[in-house]
Amino acid sequence: MSTAGPGVQEIRIHTGLEHRIFYVAKFTEGVYVLHAFEKRTRKTPRREIDLARDRFRALVVGRRTENTTER
Repeated sequence: MSTAGPGVQEIRIHTGLEHRIFYVAKFTEGVYVLHAFEKRTRKTPRREIDLARDRFRALVVGRRTENTTER
């Protein structure tokens, strides 16, 4: 799901309903789940992608801030 950010992956869960989980696992300290939702249409709604993108950006900014304050 590169539209949400570089390295962001998607898990698709099929149970009779469709669920999606956007996550990023490229950081050594862990896997970050950016967003999980029930998908009700064939196309992923723009607001779901935008929310994951916003959370990804906040994660990157937060990590940069942590790294600069630790020095």
